[in-house]
Amino acid sequence: GNDLVVDFIFFSTFAKANLENANFKNADLRHVNFYSTNLTNADLSGAELLKAFIGMADLTNADLNGAILHGASLREADLTNADLTNADLTYADLSGAILTGANLENAVLTNAILNCVGHPICIS
Repeated sequence: GNDLVVDFIFFSTFAKANLENANFKNADLRHVNFYSTNLTNADLSGAELLKAFIGMADLTNADLNGAILHGASLREADLTNADLTNADLTYADLSGAILTGANLENAVLTNAILNCVGHPICIS
């Protein structure tokens, strides 16, 4: 696995990168580009992903517990079995996202676009 540990990244791009098992715990990732990135099993717990572009990324089994995803684009992302407990998804775009088995307990979904699939919160 990858041993990447990151504390601060601003306006950076990881588009199409393989970041499986990466550790972004509590990292400042505002405006980061994770388009089509492999983030399987990544630790993004407590990360600030304000307005991040995470479209078409693979976040299977990712830990996003307490992550701030305010205004983030998660269009067509795969969040299968992801932990989004206590995540702030205010104004996030989940259009086409796969949320099968995802844990959204206590997640903030205010004004989020919920045209996703695989979870009771989804509006299809």
